[in-house]
Amino acid sequence: MGLFRRPEPTTADSTTPGASSLWARGWGLAATRSLQTLSVLALVAVGVLVITQLSLVFIPVTIALILASAIHPLVAFMRRRGVPSILATWIALIGILAILGGVVWVIVLTVRSQWDDLVESATDGIAQVTAWLDTLPFDIAAIDLDDLWASAGDFLTSASFGRGALAGVSATASFFTGLALMIVVLFFFLKDGPRIWEFLLRPFTGASYERARRIGDKTVDVFGGYIRGTSIVAAADAVGIGVGLAILQIPLALPLAVIVFLTAFIPLVGATAAGILAALVALVTHGPLAALIVVGIVVLVNQLEGNFLQPVVMARSLKLHALVILLALTTGTILGGIVGAVLSVPIAAVAWGIITVWDGPHTAARPFRKKREETV
Repeated sequence: MGLFRRPEPTTADSTTPGASSLWARGWGLAATRSLQTLSVLALVAVGVLVITQLSLVFIPVTIALILASAIHPLVAFMRRRGVPSILATWIALIGILAILGGVVWVIVLTVRSQWDDLVESATDGIAQVTAWLDTLPFDIAAIDLDDLWASAGDFLTSASFGRGALAGVSATASFFTGLALMIVVLFFFLKDGPRIWEFLLRPFTGASYERARRIGDKTVDVFGGYIRGTSIVAAADAVGIGVGLAILQIPLALPLAVIVFLTAFIPLVGATAAGILAALVALVTHGPLAALIVVGIVVLVNQLEGNFLQPVVMARSLKLHALVILLALTTGTILGGIVGAVLSVPIAAVAWGIITVWDGPHTAARPFRKKREETV
């Protein structure tokens, strides 16, 4: 009877792959990883699409979060000194709005007072450049200014200019709407930021809650450190280049210094773009020698800032390779223009900061941990 007995079930032979083992190696594993990658990319694409469609909300909220992270130490200091929470919030908010409004007012006042001189100097500079072009040994087709002005007049009276003007009005309305939203959100972030974050963390418990707390603390730390460090670096660039322009008696030295300060918030390319603008103003107002001196000043200030100041003040907040910064800038510019370029680098820094605390206060996510000696 034992000869015809049905054999007892045994564990699967290692030589006979089951359905699960087929997906755990070879082409099955590759297919699984491909599906996972496509799922992640799909989620990222949906997220980017939602952000671009809701940019009027996303951009003001993000800017408010960055500013609140930078101002939070001041608000916390006033609260520790016994200042009521609402009063500390209003002092910080009014202070930052007063600073920004004062900067805009100084720029407008300076430009208005020096605009006529700048236009006259620019006209003379263009005439000098045209005369110099006439001395070249080869012919360059002259530009008929009358035709140029006629073309400009035709454009100003065309339908395309009208559509552009309407688009400009719409953009202006969107700007002021976003500005108002940013101010309101900034007020509540300064006043109730920790409570808002705790409310958002209610669904999490245990290890997930601790991870979410680490992510929130790291985000505030990176945003705050980035904006404060960049402000110090930008102020140093603006003072150095502004003093050089003032010594050379370049028109609009103060507005150009403010532009240097603002563009310094775009890493790698911002200060260079502002330096080119300053050199162009010097070229049309004081000639090629002054422009070369301005270029030298910009290069010197950027080298001092990049080699001495930036490693000290930005060491904790921006631990990104230059290639990552460049890719983030490019992506942000494509998706959000100038605002995207400004926000892309701190967002990338926050993303990397979150990875570094994913599994613990000083423990990065498993795929990003250093597992061996890495040669350089």
